[in-house]
Amino acid sequence: MTALLLGTAASASAAQLSTDARGAIPHDVQQLVVIDYRAMQDSPAAMDLRDRVMPPELKQFDEALKKTALSNQGNMDQYVDELAFALFRPASTGAAGSSSDTLMTVGIAQGQFPMQDIMARFKTQKLKPAMVRANSVYPMTKAGMVLCFVDPSTMIFGDKDAVNKALDARDGIAPSMLTNNNMMSAMQSVDSSPLWSILDDKGTQTMMGQLLGQAGSATDYNTVSKKLQSSWYSMDFQHGVKFDLTIATGDAFTAATLSSLMTAAVMVKKMTSSDAEKEALNATSISSSADQLSIAFASTDNEFSSLLHSPLFESMVR
Repeated sequence: MTALLLGTAASASAAQLSTDARGAIPHDVQQLVVIDYRAMQDSPAAMDLRDRVMPPELKQFDEALKKTALSNQGNMDQYVDELAFALFRPASTGAAGSSSDTLMTVGIAQGQFPMQDIMARFKTQKLKPAMVRANSVYPMTKAGMVLCFVDPSTMIFGDKDAVNKALDARDGIAPSMLTNNNMMSAMQSVDSSPLWSILDDKGTQTMMGQLLGQAGSATDYNTVSKKLQSSWYSMDFQHGVKFDLTIATGDAFTAATLSSLMTAAVMVKKMTSSDAEKEALNATSISSSADQLSIAFASTDNEFSSLLHSPLFESMVR
């Protein structure tokens, strides 16, 4: 569930990725999260959620982005419109089309970057780029994080190895997400939202196991989990908190089975929940239609604030 709630947003504007940004995401992406960066900072509830659930490595990326001395103010917040994180499996050196079990994370920032000022700032700081083909890769932090502008409005950043893998995808050296039909199809369902995320089959299986808790070890789940294909979700903080998750299962039987397991898990959880937790569970709807499972949640800002500090929420994001 930690991966499920990596980011937050607060407005009705969409957080969409450009073709250049999508092309810089490696083919075997396990999860992609895209947020409206400006809207996120305008919502206290969104920032509270972000601080509670963002994994340490992503907090490191976010803090590094803020502290990068690319402007006279010493940060880039004023330039960033959208921020994305891609968790991916790098292509292995084995059989063609295979990938390793190792996961890497790369960040992508979109905005209107003042390139002349940025290059002048780099020169003043005597920062020299390492060249990856025609790409100039600059040091971002002393801890080894780097950044690269693939165009004036798109910056890739993260650990050196992850950025290099992203540049391989963008330059056509390795396949990119643009050729991943399942993930591209999932993205079409949510990329008009201010916050959205897509997960592949492995990411979806992990997420559902965390959501189900003990029920995730049931024989029924072990049987159907291998059939999960992908999932996508959107989150909106404009009027209270709204969350919608859809899981593609491949067939109606799998979707119905998962719906039953989720409903049972919610009922069990209610037996030991606090009043705030019961309200949240009561506000969660679970249904299946054809080969898709849908989970929706809605609450007021105050209800959501109480839930953030509850044992139920802590167990979900552990």
